[in-house]
Amino acid sequence: MTAETSQTLDRGLRVLKLLADTDHGLTVTELSNKLGVNRTVVYRLLATLEQHALVRRDLGGRARVGLGVLRLGRQVHPLVREAALPALRSLAEDIGATAHLTLVDGADALAVAVVEPTWTDYHVAYRAGFRHPLDKGAAGRAILAARHQAANEPGYTLTHGELEAGASGAAAPLLGVTGVEGSVGVVMLADAVPDRVGPRVVDAAREVAEALR
Repeated sequence: MTAETSQTLDRGLRVLKLLADTDHGLTVTELSNKLGVNRTVVYRLLATLEQHALVRRDLGGRARVGLGVLRLGRQVHPLVREAALPALRSLAEDIGATAHLTLVDGADALAVAVVEPTWTDYHVAYRAGFRHPLDKGAAGRAILAARHQAANEPGYTLTHGELEAGASGAAAPLLGVTGVEGSVGVVMLADAVPDRVGPRVVDAAREVAEALR
């Protein structure tokens, strides 16, 4: 801690991070041990976070992340979209296909940023806000594949006709970005994705990940 930082705020943020990393919640004692502070401090931190709906406690007294975090989370998409746009524009213009950034939203893949090429005679219409199951389409499949591959191992996923007849897709996961699970990809009207597209999508995903770090 430096003179310019707040110890109480730091502890509160650490509480939120600890709770976000568990599915079953944590007790006051567990939090006290993990933070290295006494139980009274933890009680005060939880009470303050509860007032802002950032933490809730169940009947058994275990603390969990509260629904107030969702309201904060809604503001993340615009920031992520802004950071990703330069890489998406470059990708769309280079490949001549619609480029997109897709994030996980529950069991769905949600397109949060889309850039269409400016020089093609035609391209696939793909809009921000479009959602589909994670196990359909290149964007979602790339995210699922990343969950089972080694950390920071680049790779890409190709699909054809899963979301739109006659359309092919290529996507690569965002790697090494804490708190963000998503992919960068392109969709095009083609029977198959050209060989150079997969590696180019991987490069774009890497650019977006670096912009978000």
